[in-house]
Amino acid sequence: MSAQVSSGPRSGAGGWQVEQRSRSVRSAGQADARSVRGAGPADAPGTRALALLMHAAFFLLLGASLTRFLLRHPGEARTPWIIGLSVALAVLYVLGPVLGSRPTPRSLVWLGALVAVWMVLVVLAPSFAWCAVPLFYTGLRILPPRAALALVALLTLFVVAAQLRLADGFDPNLVLAPPAVAAVATAVFVHMQRQAERQAELIDDLLRTRRELAATERREGTLAERQRLSMEIHDTLAQGLSSQQMLLQAADRTWDADPATARRHVRTATGIAERNLAEARRFVHDLAPADLAEGGGLEAALNALAARETAQAEGRLTVRCHVEGTPHSALPDRVQSALLRIAQGALANVTEHAGATEAALTLTHLDDRTVLDIADNGHGFTPATGTGPPGGVRGHGLPAMRARLRQLGGTLTIESAPGEGTVVTATVPLTDAPARPAGPLTPQDPA
Repeated sequence: MSAQVSSGPRSGAGGWQVEQRSRSVRSAGQADARSVRGAGPADAPGTRALALLMHAAFFLLLGASLTRFLLRHPGEARTPWIIGLSVALAVLYVLGPVLGSRPTPRSLVWLGALVAVWMVLVVLAPSFAWCAVPLFYTGLRILPPRAALALVALLTLFVVAAQLRLADGFDPNLVLAPPAVAAVATAVFVHMQRQAERQAELIDDLLRTRRELAATERREGTLAERQRLSMEIHDTLAQGLSSQQMLLQAADRTWDADPATARRHVRTATGIAERNLAEARRFVHDLAPADLAEGGGLEAALNALAARETAQAEGRLTVRCHVEGTPHSALPDRVQSALLRIAQGALANVTEHAGATEAALTLTHLDDRTVLDIADNGHGFTPATGTGPPGGVRGHGLPAMRARLRQLGGTLTIESAPGEGTVVTATVPLTDAPARPAGPLTPQDPA
């Protein structure tokens, strides 16, 4: 038997499902990334709510200012101008959301026209000055920081001048209140913008993490499926093809001298080919081994395997099967499949490399675990160094067994020495089994 060890992927079968899940995660992440890239910090949910509030405040202040002017100055010559400029200011303001919040040439022209109309209104009727608060927000959204602050300062000066025109005399509050309001409005917007930027960064980090997770799951799924297929091919197709090769070579040597024996070899090889075809169809669809699919459970499958290996060896090897303990009524299917595949791989190594005349499969059912021993009286080898019989051995069998058991939380133990045969022990714990006192320690696999 081979004692070489190779590292395999961490996950087991089911790569197709993992890959499908990673594709769906990756598609969702790409869709979210497109939506985030199409929106700036000013389009975040909190900023949008503030924008709606400012829009409502603008029209409320514009309506209140127009109403105040009409009530205070009825029938004046400038009244038609005031009404016309108020309508123009409202129409221009409505066009703002259509142009967007980015500093494009069209939005800059629109903002300049909006501010110019408002300034004319303030010169004609100072009561329109307080419409400047929503205009602060509009300028801060569209302009770069320095230009926005310059616009806020300009609008604030117009508000102060307008309030002083309306007052009967000098009032310090009219000089200090507008800058304070402008400072508060600017601080609120800057805070909201920073919050939106941080939220956008967090979303970017989340999307990047999701993309990395999807890529990792896809790689693990690919490796898992590759590992599953490699183990199945080694334990079924490769071993079957090797047996067919030996039988056909034996048939070729005896074809003229003993036609009956040659035909028997050919028929045996044909039966192996039929069984390999059935196994290939089953493991492509990730189904249970054919021996288990025929019913009877793991014990019946191991007995059938022992009988088949004995028949194929034609007197060179005798394989016996023993079952000890009370069989578990609900041994998981994946445990049964793994133990059967391990038995197939171990017996294939016995046939090809051990030079044994006898082998035994012993399935032991304990309260908290199931143990499968595969023993032979062959050449043996040194597990610690992996040296084997002359001629070299293949190194995939034992790593495949370890990979199967690793998926189930089990262990593989090898006891062998040159000239003393080999015992391979596969132990699978049963997580739902009742606790039992600890027994003697099992020697660990040195490889």
